[in-house]
Amino acid sequence: MVRHRGGRRRKGRRRKGHGSRPLPCGGPGPRRVRLLALLVAVAGVAALPLAAASAGQPGDRSPVAAPSAVRFSPHGGDRIPSAEPTRSPRLLGLGPATAARCGPQTASPGGVRAQTCVLTQGQDTWARTYYRNTIGRPLEAALTLMGPGERTVLTRCAADGDDGPGMCETPRERLRGEPRAYAAVAEFAERGADGPLLLRSGSSSPADSPANSPASTGSW
Repeated sequence: MVRHRGGRRRKGRRRKGHGSRPLPCGGPGPRRVRLLALLVAVAGVAALPLAAASAGQPGDRSPVAAPSAVRFSPHGGDRIPSAEPTRSPRLLGLGPATAARCGPQTASPGGVRAQTCVLTQGQDTWARTYYRNTIGRPLEAALTLMGPGERTVLTRCAADGDDGPGMCETPRERLRGEPRAYAAVAEFAERGADGPLLLRSGSSSPADSPANSPASTGSW
């Protein structure tokens, strides 16, 4: 063997022990496997919000609960509005009340009943008679309103014989003087020029009072 001057060739020995690691040959190492598993887990967690958002897309067939009805109260309370009808502000204080002066209820032997009144509202006055014809055939009613200065207003009405309550009244006229200066008379007769008179009902009575009106007695 030729020796060189620069040094000696030493034969090294291979030591077997814990310090020696075999070189990887083939597949990935354990660290790479764990890193790949961690990346897969992170990607799965990040995909959950996207999956939840996609569930609300228009193509989703899952039933959607209908929104519940909400009832609002103008005063913030839980009270249910009352079902009672309320008056319109236009109907309140629209005009003065109507005063009625009525005579007594009268009846004929044949079956005709009537009550005649003089009505006053503000500066207007008119006559009205309430009747019920139980004879079974139509009658003719002549209603006259008499005022100061021998002024009269005459109205003719057909009183049906259907045994139901009826009403006949004159046109309104401007009030002249005191309301007590007016009177009304209603006459019920058979139809025709020569029809006999069956009943006469007047508004003048010693018991002239609003309490004597048909609206308060409730008989009509």
